[in-house]
Amino acid sequence: MRIAVVPATYNRPDMLTALLEGYLAQDYRDFEIIIADDGSGEATSEVITRYQRCAPFRIAHVWQENRGYRAATIRNKAVAQANADYVIFTDQDCIPRPDFLSSHARLAERGWFVAGNRVLLAENFSRHVAANSGSIHDLKFAQWLYRMIHGDINRIQPLIKLPDGVWRKLHPARWRGAKTCNLAVWHDDLVDVNGMDESYSGWGLEDSDLVIRLIHSGVGHKSGRYACPVFHLWHRESSRDDLEANRLRLQQVLNSTHIRAAQGLDQYC
Repeated sequence: MRIAVVPATYNRPDMLTALLEGYLAQDYRDFEIIIADDGSGEATSEVITRYQRCAPFRIAHVWQENRGYRAATIRNKAVAQANADYVIFTDQDCIPRPDFLSSHARLAERGWFVAGNRVLLAENFSRHVAANSGSIHDLKFAQWLYRMIHGDINRIQPLIKLPDGVWRKLHPARWRGAKTCNLAVWHDDLVDVNGMDESYSGWGLEDSDLVIRLIHSGVGHKSGRYACPVFHLWHRESSRDDLEANRLRLQQVLNSTHIRAAQGLDQYC
């Protein structure tokens, strides 16, 4: 199964470097990375070019002009460039463990999307990790426990590994908690729902909209907890100015049986 990893990025070449180092360390090799760049400058392009030259997998750079937060649009454009069966959405601030992709591959199942979770890194520790190109890939559980005790991470539970089982499918219609920092979807299912809805303006809830429409289409929520977490680097929050309008839009989708995005993926395919 070929996987396309689609990380969204904007003007954080240090975080993007840490992320790409994490994917160089993966124990699963049949994948590509399609970087969804929402208008970054030259420093980001330089990072991507450097890794394109040395990575043993394909790295594509899909860029759009900076006209404010347009995550749904750039993710659709990136997915349109993917050559894969399975798409994993993530963000520039999310560093994977070496078994991140192999764990997602084991959980992949037709008729389901997989929502993973994250471990939050504290501000100072995040700065250290970003400055050292994400040098946390091989830390052992005891080392992470030490970090939690010293306040460098918010919790240790996501790092516990549990086997696959029916418990992962107990809440097939749950949309809350599924976020594009760690979300895996079959490419065919994304095409069926027409990808992300680009009518969402600014930060927030475009990922929830996608998940709800997947559920409406018959694709269930399979939990990726205790299997494939990411390490989330601290950063200042984006503006929430448009969040209330996005909430109203999302409520309309919740109250409907709506499946396809009116302004979505089919523009680019």
